[in-house]
Amino acid sequence: MPSWTTGLLRPELLALALLTAVLAGVLRWLRPLLQRGLRPTWALLNLAWCAQVLALLAASQDHSLLVGIFRDSAHMFTVWATIQIGTLLVFRVLLPSLRVQLPQIAQDLTLTALSLAWGLVWLRLAGVDPTQLFATSAIMTAVVAFAMQDTLGNVMGGVALQLDNLMRVGEWVQIDELSGRVVDVRWRYTEIVTRNRETVVVPNSWLMKNRFKVLRKQPGEPLLWRRVLHFHIAQSALPSTVLRTLELAVSDASITHVAPQPGPSAVLMEVCAGYHHYALRYWLTDPQFDDPTDSAVRVHALTALAREGIRLGVPLAERLMTHEDEHSRNARDQRELARRTAAIRSIALFASLPDAEQQTLAAHLVHAPFVAGSTITRQGAVAHWLYLILHGEAEVVVDSSAGRTAVARLHDGEFFGEMGLLTGEPRSATVRAVTDVECYWLDKEGFGLVLAARPALAEDIAALLAQRRAEFTARLQQTAAAPPLVRSKDLLARMQAFFGVH
Repeated sequence: MPSWTTGLLRPELLALALLTAVLAGVLRWLRPLLQRGLRPTWALLNLAWCAQVLALLAASQDHSLLVGIFRDSAHMFTVWATIQIGTLLVFRVLLPSLRVQLPQIAQDLTLTALSLAWGLVWLRLAGVDPTQLFATSAIMTAVVAFAMQDTLGNVMGGVALQLDNLMRVGEWVQIDELSGRVVDVRWRYTEIVTRNRETVVVPNSWLMKNRFKVLRKQPGEPLLWRRVLHFHIAQSALPSTVLRTLELAVSDASITHVAPQPGPSAVLMEVCAGYHHYALRYWLTDPQFDDPTDSAVRVHALTALAREGIRLGVPLAERLMTHEDEHSRNARDQRELARRTAAIRSIALFASLPDAEQQTLAAHLVHAPFVAGSTITRQGAVAHWLYLILHGEAEVVVDSSAGRTAVARLHDGEFFGEMGLLTGEPRSATVRAVTDVECYWLDKEGFGLVLAARPALAEDIAALLAQRRAEFTARLQQTAAAPPLVRSKDLLARMQAFFGVH
């Protein structure tokens, strides 16, 4: 038995064990999150105390061999526990306080190296030459290394991933069809949690041999991920109109998880047989909501295309041709005309018109759907048409030097934008869709046909417009945005000048 073991119970060694226990207790109290990392230290300390107790019991029975074994074990466990707590203090307390962030693998490698070094020293003190062990076990080491080459490959892959900082915990990664958030990078594998709450275990050696994507925030910038959505549009649509419509469908809407800057962009990707291939690109702020946000952007884009009368395209080889006889076609047209005529009759401006003139206006109605969050019309814009809400709810707001003021809520059967249709003046308020809104709009051409046939109609409509303008002004009396009152005569003159009717 080595002579150094006889001094195992000396005060300095007991003090080292007590100091390690005190440090572990203080660290557990101050840093509760490190409780898991302290478990090896507590386990080693318990083993050291148990070994010392067993050494004392063996000494009382005069078992000198057991005394030496237990004393050596207590010495080894005590120093090993000190190495554990020291490594934890350096990598989890000291370095973070100095704003030095190192990967977990650095702590593991340091602990492993110190533990191996202490093991070699302990063997040397115990009278064993470590070089003889390595020389006699070279063949066995080669056999074990060959049998564990996959495991060693995973371990080395984990070391490379963490030392090169290729994949961090909390980052969103995409591997082929798999996408999810990294929750842990271990020695042999990496854990990824998908949106479906599925934990996927990927071997580190596979990651080092294949390509994967990491969504990483750039210094000083928010996390952004550019998404690309594809649309097939009919060739009859003017490309500039399609590009503008797709971009405004996103920029003018309030869509959750869509970054306002950089703004959306649309490009014409390809000219194909029967359709044009467009791509709408926007920036996503949270990768976890990629599919739902893509869906919301598609809905806004499709409704914006529908409002502009832009049809989707299909390849010529897949275009479906249907035949319907004249009777069914007329029946369908009559049903649609009846629906539009009922919408015209619900508007106070046109409720008193004869049936023939109401049908003339109904024939000029254009279907215009909006999704929640869309801007239906913007304050200051010039648009010569009137909106009629069939279904849904919209909010009317006015921007002024005093700020933004909510004026009214519009519901089924209500209309707005009549001043733009009848006098050509810019919009006096902004209207946004609170829910999905289904609208018709009536343009200047359709109303001009009726007014040309009955010029006297302008007087009645001017009086109704003056009344609605007075009600609108009354709502804004408390703000700086209240427009001046307009007389019926003035509105009549502006209508006659706008339509060229006297």
